[in-house]
Amino acid sequence: MTVADTFTALLVVGLLLVVAKAVRRRVALFRALFLPSSVLAGILALLLGPQVTGWAVATFGGPAWLAGGLIPEPVLDVWAELPVLLISVVFAALFIGKQIPGLGEIWRKAGPQVALGQTIAWGQYVVGILLGLAVLTPVFGLDPMAGALIEIGFEGGHGTAAGLSDTFEEFGFAEGADLALGLATVGLVAGVLLGTVIVNWGVRTGRLRLTEGGDPVSSARDRSADNLEELDEREPDQPAAEAKSTDPLSIHIGFVAVGIGLGWVLQQGLVVLEQATWGGADGFELLVHIPLFPLAMIGGVVLQLALDRMDRAELVDRRLINRLSGASLDIIIVAALGTLSLEALGGNIGAFTLLAVAGIVWNVGAFLLLAPRIVPDHPYERGLGDFGQSMGMTVTGLLLMRIADPANRSGGLEAFGYKQLMFEPVVGGGLFTAASVPLIAQLGPGWVLAITGVALVVWLAVGLLVFGRQRAGSPA
Repeated sequence: MTVADTFTALLVVGLLLVVAKAVRRRVALFRALFLPSSVLAGILALLLGPQVTGWAVATFGGPAWLAGGLIPEPVLDVWAELPVLLISVVFAALFIGKQIPGLGEIWRKAGPQVALGQTIAWGQYVVGILLGLAVLTPVFGLDPMAGALIEIGFEGGHGTAAGLSDTFEEFGFAEGADLALGLATVGLVAGVLLGTVIVNWGVRTGRLRLTEGGDPVSSARDRSADNLEELDEREPDQPAAEAKSTDPLSIHIGFVAVGIGLGWVLQQGLVVLEQATWGGADGFELLVHIPLFPLAMIGGVVLQLALDRMDRAELVDRRLINRLSGASLDIIIVAALGTLSLEALGGNIGAFTLLAVAGIVWNVGAFLLLAPRIVPDHPYERGLGDFGQSMGMTVTGLLLMRIADPANRSGGLEAFGYKQLMFEPVVGGGLFTAASVPLIAQLGPGWVLAITGVALVVWLAVGLLVFGRQRAGSPA
C-alpha cells in the first residue's frame, strides 16, 4: 500500500459520490427513503467490486479484465484501513465549535431526552445479550460478543461499526464488524420508513399537531430538497473564521488534529495507568483495548472548554468543522460498505435477521411506550429524535423531528443537541460502546448483561419517576 494507492482510493470515493448524487437526484425512491449519497455510493462500490461484479464474471463468464471487479485491489486495501482512522476525525469534531453549557443547564433543558435516549441504548444491550445467550450462541454458534451488535450497529451507526473493526478482529470475531455495518444499513432505512409511518399515525390520532398544513412527509421532502445532509446541525448565525495567512479550512483541520492529539495522550495515559495497577501481571485489561475515537471526542471537548475559558471560541467556525466531519463520515461509509464481506453476512443470515428484527422491535416499542411517559411536553415530537438516533444516525433523528415539528415549537431541536453532551461520551459510539466488545470477551456476557441491565433500570427509573411525574397530559 503506497501513498499513490491512498490518493487513488480517495479519488475513487469522490467519483462514486458524484455518481451516487446524480443517481439519487434521478431516482425518486432513494429520495423518498432519504438515503444519503454516501450509502448509495458504498452500495455501488460493493456492486462494482470483486464480491459482486467479479463473482458474476467468474460464475457466468465475461471479459477477463472484469474478473476482479472494477475496483482495484490496492484501492480496496486502502478502504479497509480508512474507517478506523477517519472515525477519530468524526468524533473529535462532535463538540468543537459548540457552546458547552454546564451540566445543570443540560439537565434542565434536555433531561427527559437524556433519560429516554439512555434507556433505549442500554436496552439494546440487554436485548442483544439476552438474544445471544438464548439463541445466537447456542443455535447459530455466534460468539457471545454478538450481543453488543445491536447497540453498535443501530445506536452507533456506520461510523462506529467501521471504527470498531480492529477491535472485533483483535478478539477473533472479525465478522462482527460486517454484521454491525449491515445492521447500521438496515437501521438507517427502517428508521426513516418507520419514522414517517409513526409521524403520519401521530397526526391521524392527534398525538402530533403540525403547525404547517399538508402531508407531513411530503412537506418535509419539499423543505429538505434532495439532501438528507442538509438536515445536519447548522449554526448559520455564527460568523465564519477570517482567512489571514492560512486558509480557514486548514486551520480547522488543525483544531481537529489537536482534539485527536489530546485523545491520544489520554489514551496512552490510561494504558500506562492500567498496566501499573489492575492490568499488570496478567491482570484484567480493558483500557488497552479501547480505540482512539471515543477519547478523541473527549479531546475535542477539552479543546472547546479551553477555547471558551480563554475567550477565543470565535476562532472556530462550526460550519467548517461540520464540513470536515461530514466529508470524513462520507468516506468512512463508502469505504466500509465497499469492503463489506457479503460472505460474513450470508453465512450468518439467520442470526443477522434476528438481530435486526429484535433491534427494530425494541426501538419502536421503547419509543411508543416510553416517550409519552418520560418526556413531559411534546413527547412524540421530541422523542422522535431519540428514536431516529437509536436506529443508526443522529441526522435521521433530526429529520424526523423536523417532519413532526417543522416550526420547532416544542424546542426539541435545542434539547436534542444538548442531550448529546450527556449521551455521546458514553453510548452511541462513546466509551462504553467501545469497551463493550472487550468487556464481553473478558468478563463474559453474564456480567455485561448485569451491568447494562442495572443501567437500563436506573435510567428507566429516572425517566419515569423524575420526569414522568411532570407530564403535561399529552395523549398516550
